Amino acid sequence: MAKGNFRGGPMGGGGGMNMNMMKQAQKMQADMIKMQEELEKAEYSATAGGGVVTAVVNGKHELMGLTIEPDAVDPEDVEMLQDLIIAAVNEAFRQADVAANEGMSKLTGGLNLGGLGL
Repeated sequence: MAKGNFRGGPMGGGGGMNMNMMKQAQKMQADMIKMQEELEKAEYSATAGGGVVTAVVNGKHELMGLTIEPDAVDPEDVEMLQDLIIAAVNEAFRQADVAANEGMSKLTGGLNLGGLGL
């Protein structure tokens, strides 16, 4: 390795620039953690079957609530009720994922930081 051209870190350049980049990265990471906590607490609701089944999930992909209207319960067609429940829950999870992706994109400006553990 050549000596004499190393300038204060793996990024090169002056120390002031690296400190500024480090502060920006730390702020972004703190903002991302805060947003992730907010997204995990948020609740997302979706319905199926014209509103006869409603599912509520949080950002951690936990089912928080499930409402089934009495007229959705037909003992002769249990499969339809099961399908409605699955559809409502999956749509609520999809809404949670969309909100998380949109929130993170706003913070990162569209950068893919998945490989950095952020």
